[in-house]
Amino acid sequence: MASTLAIDGLDAFYGEVQVLRGFKLDLQQHEVLCLLGRNGAGKTTALKAIMGLVPARAGSIIKDGRDLTKLAPHEVPRTGVAYVPQGRRLFSELTVAENIEIGLMARGKGRTTRESVLDLFPVLRERLSQRSGTLSGGEQQMLAMARALCLEPDVLLLDEPTEGLMPSMIAKIRETVAGLRERGVSTILVEQRVDAVLSLADRVAFIENGQNRETLPVQAVRDDPAFVRRYVGVE
Repeated sequence: MASTLAIDGLDAFYGEVQVLRGFKLDLQQHEVLCLLGRNGAGKTTALKAIMGLVPARAGSIIKDGRDLTKLAPHEVPRTGVAYVPQGRRLFSELTVAENIEIGLMARGKGRTTRESVLDLFPVLRERLSQRSGTLSGGEQQMLAMARALCLEPDVLLLDEPTEGLMPSMIAKIRETVAGLRERGVSTILVEQRVDAVLSLADRVAFIENGQNRETLPVQAVRDDPAFVRRYVGVE
């Protein structure tokens, strides 16, 4: 299967502290690739590096023949990469409609895209005039995803999207990611909930000390729990 995003030899630092070390990752078309690893392993930093929020000191991130490391952070979403950070980062004082409008502006999308996104999250239609800071946690996560999808991305980066959500909302988020895969969106998912990963992922990349130690089909991880014990430390 063809790659839609290829990371090779990536080094990234916070100040003088190196977090990613020769990091490699290959996201294939129409797949959900989950990053698993302990806290501090470099999973979130990998997503931020793709978006240019943490500059790469070495290596490349190739999408559609372009090296994203050469772009300014505000240019990366225009290439079709959308990012939903941990903690959602909504404009809490703005309404649901205004947050969505900001998402549409990034790539100049209009009403058709807006309607398509709202079809994915019908509850948001009922909340368009509501200030986003007053939504429930699950509704805020849906709005964060909706805003990102206003880019019409072909690559979606999700950092801990089910954190703190009720089981019904977790199921909705997983259902949405699976539906996006059917539409041709490739997703990199950082997730601590191993059960959520194994029910959704196509492949799992185990991240440790800023490196991708191995990437395996999800069935291999289901068949051998030792992988999860080794890299995540849970059953």
